Amino acid sequence: MQTIRQLAPLRKAIAALRAEGTVALVPTMGALHAGHMALIAEAKVHARHVVVSIFVNPTQFGPGEDLATYPRRPTADSNMLREAGVSLLWMPEAATVYPAGFATTVSVSGVTEAMDGAARPGHFDGVATVVTKLFNQVRPDIALFGEKDYQQLAVIRRMAADLDTGIKVIGVVTQRDADGVALSSRNAYLTEENRVKARALPRALGEAAMTIEKGGDPAEAIAHARAAIERAGFEAIDYLDLRDAETLTADPAPDRPARLLVAARIDGTRLIDNLPVAPRG
Repeated sequence: MQTIRQLAPLRKAIAALRAEGTVALVPTMGALHAGHMALIAEAKVHARHVVVSIFVNPTQFGPGEDLATYPRRPTADSNMLREAGVSLLWMPEAATVYPAGFATTVSVSGVTEAMDGAARPGHFDGVATVVTKLFNQVRPDIALFGEKDYQQLAVIRRMAADLDTGIKVIGVVTQRDADGVALSSRNAYLTEENRVKARALPRALGEAAMTIEKGGDPAEAIAHARAAIERAGFEAIDYLDLRDAETLTADPAPDRPARLLVAARIDGTRLIDNLPVAPRG
């Protein structure tokens, strides 16, 4: 596996990989876990070569968020990627991605304006900008993202289509631990006690999704889910919404696929999750 930190050698290495076949990109912020490995495994199904990027993107962290403390394990991550058969690790410094004088922001409207877009102002501008940079740097044929960050996936799909990137964006189903909690690098922040409490999040979502699919009132199902999450010990719920699965608009039509999405905080750790809701019409 090649590990590259500068743009000029990246261009040369990507050209060599592309001469052998298709290239897939799996963008990450490191602190890799089984969820990332599932993205890589799926990428290998679709492409001859897999490129993984590790970059903790400062522009998607807001004031008071965990940029300084975000888990960083470059050596362990590199070993995992090598064992997984990744062809190239792109691990640039911040100055390479955002050189002196950098003054461009990519902004996506519509899908960004609720939920995480409202709770974390500027977050999706940072996401769209860095992913555009990564797409232009690596120039992959396909790119893979986890459905755990479902709103982010919708933003990237919109951006990729609107900017005519020609890159196929593939969403990969959320990977979960045996207790149902969605895999996330931020799970490392949880104490054992809070990890037990965190199980209430996917359980409440699952019960609400089932109720809605069976024809129950969405507002009542969401209210019951909120109460269950609060009883479990979460101190705040940023949002718990039922949205159209494609457009993320509120109050989705019953005959369209929908998505239940949640963000909640437990002892300062912010967890997100989501589940599909099948058409009910």
